Amino acid sequence: MTRFIAVFLATAFVPSAAAQSWPAKPVRFIIAQAPGGQNDVQVRILGQKLAEALGQPMVYDNRAGAGGQIGFELLAQTPPDGYTIAMGSISTLAVIPMMPRKPRYDPLRDFAPVTLVSTSPYVVTTHPSIPARTLRQFVLLAKAQPGAIAFASSGVATGIHLVTELFMMTAGIKMVHVPYKGGAPAATDLIAGQVAVMFNNVITAVPHVKAGKLRALAVTTASRSPAVPETPTVAESGYPGFESNSWQGIVTRAGTPGPVIARLNSEAVKVLRSPEVRDPLASQGNDIAASSPEEFLTYIRSEMEKWGKVIQTAGVRGD
Repeated sequence: MTRFIAVFLATAFVPSAAAQSWPAKPVRFIIAQAPGGQNDVQVRILGQKLAEALGQPMVYDNRAGAGGQIGFELLAQTPPDGYTIAMGSISTLAVIPMMPRKPRYDPLRDFAPVTLVSTSPYVVTTHPSIPARTLRQFVLLAKAQPGAIAFASSGVATGIHLVTELFMMTAGIKMVHVPYKGGAPAATDLIAGQVAVMFNNVITAVPHVKAGKLRALAVTTASRSPAVPETPTVAESGYPGFESNSWQGIVTRAGTPGPVIARLNSEAVKVLRSPEVRDPLASQGNDIAASSPEEFLTYIRSEMEKWGKVIQTAGVRGD
């Protein structure tokens, strides 16, 4: 780890002819999700303005599958020249790498952080037929039926899965995990009443909550979300200190020249803070979290440590 940081900082400001002329061709933006997913939506909003700032087209490359691993295995094989970037997430950069079965990439060895893009809450959502109108009531219901209530996730070792495991440990309850191949089919079965509860991404949950198809019990962030301002936090609901975010951030291949990363960071941060990008992302429940590469690296490391402990304590294993 120390060697990685030393190499990263040592190369951060090394000039090169390639870096001075970068970008001289289109930039490929890998999206480790199918079109329409949370990362896909953010990438296309951000990518349009980032392309304008860089003066080169952005080529979007959706590589869905294996919880995002396929896209990041691809990134790990690309040249370290800044012409391929990807939108990482809590799952691909912090959870999957800490699973017993390791992916064919290491986020600290293979990738160079560019910037944290956004954070957002998970919304604890239930089917309206569940006789619980608060999170405390739901916990009492789960305690009365240990192992009988089913919770949905977007797949094993995704952020949605792990935040639910963390809450079960916090609240002292046990539920049955029903993993799906993505958040959309999981939400569909929740709406149909096939499962009882889901710690849903805000972009997926809020429209169904507003339509009355789902009930929102709490949000997992430290403060309430403007997307569902009447919904209390998990901490407010009787579990002080509980906090977890879904998050996304841009990374590129490790070894990319420092000046290229600096340019990418500078332009991405300016674009993220512009109304043209900030406002649409905020309307979907995201908080802009533009950062330096060093700050994003520190955040990735802290999230890996946090979720590694949850994985070990809960005994989470991959397929």
